[in-house]
Amino acid sequence: MTAIPISPRFAALSLWQHRNLVWQLARREVVGRYRGSVGGLLWSFLNPLLMLAVYTLVFSVIFKARWSVGSDSKTEFAILVFAGMIVHALFAEAVNRAPTLILGNANYVKKIVFPLDILPWVAIGSSLFHGAVSLAVLLMFFAAVHHYVQWTAVLAPVVLLPLIFYSMGVSWFLSSLGVFIRDVAQTTGLITSVLMFTSPVFYPLSALPERYQPLLYLNPLTLVIEQFRDVVVWGRIPDWNATLLSLAASLAVAWLGFAWFQKTRRGFADVL
Repeated sequence: MTAIPISPRFAALSLWQHRNLVWQLARREVVGRYRGSVGGLLWSFLNPLLMLAVYTLVFSVIFKARWSVGSDSKTEFAILVFAGMIVHALFAEAVNRAPTLILGNANYVKKIVFPLDILPWVAIGSSLFHGAVSLAVLLMFFAAVHHYVQWTAVLAPVVLLPLIFYSMGVSWFLSSLGVFIRDVAQTTGLITSVLMFTSPVFYPLSALPERYQPLLYLNPLTLVIEQFRDVVVWGRIPDWNATLLSLAASLAVAWLGFAWFQKTRRGFADVL
């Protein structure tokens, strides 16, 4: 029986060899989501724009919320919440789809030549597209309010890189597990919702008692959200040591998820 490669080098090589296929499948998924609607791809822009308008109305007008003591900005809270939501949505969209990736593409399982391991890349590609559109909306709104854009916003892809690899590791694991345990698909939405409220999306990390703040960093989204706000909203250079440490941990999670996927993929055809 031929051994199935599980090395990180093979995972990277597989992505590179099938990059055009990943691009085509991700593009088809994005376009297919809006096919038949009157607005088409315009909805990918309108959805985050409408959500930002809702956040601004609810938090700055109705609740008159402020992010920090002494702040008099009516839109600061909405901008900061929306920045946190972009990071959470990037993770949640990919992970929530993961348990049904193989189940929804069962026709590919028995095709020996089809690289099943690229399906999570397709899901993350779709998630990245929507995240990029939301970031563009955030930057336009920020520019309309402040009349400038932080130059550090160009570093946003760098601080998001650990989250991308972490999402891939979780997606590989869940896409395999979802084949054998169908209930997984019912729990991921609940878990990502819990993560949203246990991450500093609607509140600053400083709002917690100092002794509890380190516990919040056990949440993989916390550092990325904080760093994302730093570069996009506050104009600060990210903590490179923390970013590199987070990237190393995320690469380890990605490799473990890929190894699990490769080890269990032999049983997909039997179950499906």
